[in-house]
Amino acid sequence: MENLSTKDIVLKYNFKFTKSLGQNFLTDDTVLDDIVEGADITEEDYVIEIGPGVGTLTKELLKRAKKVTSIELDERLIPILQEELKEFPNFQLVHKDALKVDYDELIGEEKSVKVVANLPYYVTTPIIASLLNGKYNIKSITIMIQKEVAERIDAEPSTKDYGAFSLLAQYYCDTKIIRRVPPSSFIPSPKVDSIVIRLDILEKPRVQVKDEKLFFSIIRQSFNMRRKTLSNAMKNVGLDKETLKEAFEKANIDSGRRGETLSIEEFANLANTVSELK
Repeated sequence: MENLSTKDIVLKYNFKFTKSLGQNFLTDDTVLDDIVEGADITEEDYVIEIGPGVGTLTKELLKRAKKVTSIELDERLIPILQEELKEFPNFQLVHKDALKVDYDELIGEEKSVKVVANLPYYVTTPIIASLLNGKYNIKSITIMIQKEVAERIDAEPSTKDYGAFSLLAQYYCDTKIIRRVPPSSFIPSPKVDSIVIRLDILEKPRVQVKDEKLFFSIIRQSFNMRRKTLSNAMKNVGLDKETLKEAFEKANIDSGRRGETLSIEEFANLANTVSELK
């Protein structure tokens, strides 16, 4: 089996990178190993890989997993992947936009499903959000993403990185940063550092909420206007001024606080109280 590096494959097919697709291919083998190790891939696992590039990480996943389905948008990469990975019977290729894939259909009856991805920066947030909100039968998501996004996922209350996206991730997952990846680990080199992070999906969400839609709506409103107090930010939750005041009192939350200071438990408490009073 020929073991070509990412650079070798790019040269072999004279592949030209497309900036609009955010293509940065990983060239550092130690990072490949750390992603596969960090994702804890075993022969029981069905792996869904988003953005396989020229298949260097895919090859390592195929050696360990029961099956790997790679989702690739760029049609120019399809023949390359088909050729480079043709000796693996456990490989499936889906030529689609990862945001338009029916993951339930892909997963089918599989019991141990793990997502692994080296995501283009411009689609990082929507892909993570769609995977979490979809409530698919997935055990974990191990992704290489822009350092700033990983820091937002992992952020604590009252820090500059803490926001609606932090709370979305923390509602559904435990998070673990695996390693930092410098720009020199890619071709072409991005202008920012990356981080490999693993999101372990919780069996049930971290907090119990009566109305999930309301819970996330309150969170969004609280962070849309970061500098505003909660009482000002939450004018559109469907309660009059007096009832909103009562909600804060019942939830034992000072309406003069800003959203960025509330923990996920406090947001859940507030949302449940608002839900009761509506």
